[in-house]
Amino acid sequence: MGYYDDGQYRSTKKRSPGSNSFLRWVTVVVVSALIGSAFTIVAAPIMLQNNLVQLPVLTNPNLSNTSYRALQPVTVQINNAVVQAVKKVRPSVVGVINFQMLPNNGANGYTLQEEGVGSGVIFSHHGYIVTNYHVVQGASKVEVVIHKKYHVYASVIGYDPYTDLAVLKIPSSYVTAQDVAQFGNSSTLQAGEPAIAIGNPAGLDFADTVTSGVISATQRTMPVIDEATGSVIGQQTELQTDAAINPGNSGGPLCNIMGQVIGINNSKIVAQGFEGMGFAIPINEVRTIVDQILATGHAIHPALGIEGESLSAVPAEYQPNVPVNYGVWVVKVVSADARLGGLEHGDVIVAVNGQKISGITSLRSVLWKSYQPGQYVNLTVYRDQQKLTLHLKLGELPPPQTTPSVHSSPPSGSGSGSGGSNGFTFP
Repeated sequence: MGYYDDGQYRSTKKRSPGSNSFLRWVTVVVVSALIGSAFTIVAAPIMLQNNLVQLPVLTNPNLSNTSYRALQPVTVQINNAVVQAVKKVRPSVVGVINFQMLPNNGANGYTLQEEGVGSGVIFSHHGYIVTNYHVVQGASKVEVVIHKKYHVYASVIGYDPYTDLAVLKIPSSYVTAQDVAQFGNSSTLQAGEPAIAIGNPAGLDFADTVTSGVISATQRTMPVIDEATGSVIGQQTELQTDAAINPGNSGGPLCNIMGQVIGINNSKIVAQGFEGMGFAIPINEVRTIVDQILATGHAIHPALGIEGESLSAVPAEYQPNVPVNYGVWVVKVVSADARLGGLEHGDVIVAVNGQKISGITSLRSVLWKSYQPGQYVNLTVYRDQQKLTLHLKLGELPPPQTTPSVHSSPPSGSGSGSGGSNGFTFP
């Protein structure tokens, strides 16, 4: 957007009838100021010289016959709400180090090397930690740094690439009651509320860095990007904040003024000309996904039981003969429920229960936001020129096939600020 010059546009309106009065008032003020200045310059020294006025003199009782103006140090106690919120949350914030088997520099073979550093939040006295999936993606080993000094091996309990969340676990003996974060309620947030981010930007040398701002918006639809491929694998609703989110902040908390975690920081816009546009996964969604991971080892998402592709991405030679240019083209029907519901190869899905479907990410977003496996939905589809309504049962999306090397994941580039596509980076 660039910038604007405040003096670029000037009013051309004529003065109002009161303008002359205003000018007279300004003239009086200016003349009075000049008279006062002249008195100070000319009359004041004369009065001081003739002892007509005296300035107060402060005398140091410890130094005889010595006068001076005493300068005393002033102690100010800063103990406002932001400080208290940080003190409450900071013990729960940890560093998360991603180790991967990487080629040796100038030598044969591979060794375990640090690939990136992110952040995490302890949310249970049993030692459970929530972080971003991209922070632990592809790791051969995950290490958690507590209180900036204790390096502890962490196991990966489960993860969900589609919401960019993962759950780690460390021995409970390392966790005290003060180390456990309190989750807030992201559904009650309003734009303009204070927001505080804590994390490890640029690695552990800047551990527990605090930035603050406001909640800029509460419902921004953002792409979920697979860091390994740079491809968009879904969309989700996130919080927007102008609190600085930098590489290494991923997985760390976004807090409210009460010291409650209201989001998990995961991305920012880094396109040229943009500033102060960071994003966090709302804590209510985090809570849901974390509960599912703890129960099953993975998140639970509904699915139609098809392999599909956005119609707009289908090559021209394979474009179906339908009267729309949007929707999901069914490449293959893979579940019995989908076949039973009447879906066929070549169908184009354009709506779920009347809600428009523009493409594959739109379909995932609509299903995951509003439905559960086992529910029935009405699909609006085009089969050639014919418009149909199909009634079918939703299945469950299979767990992700990408698994960490030793059931411990890393932050692929999280410490180095490697980015995804479309102007987004995952710190």
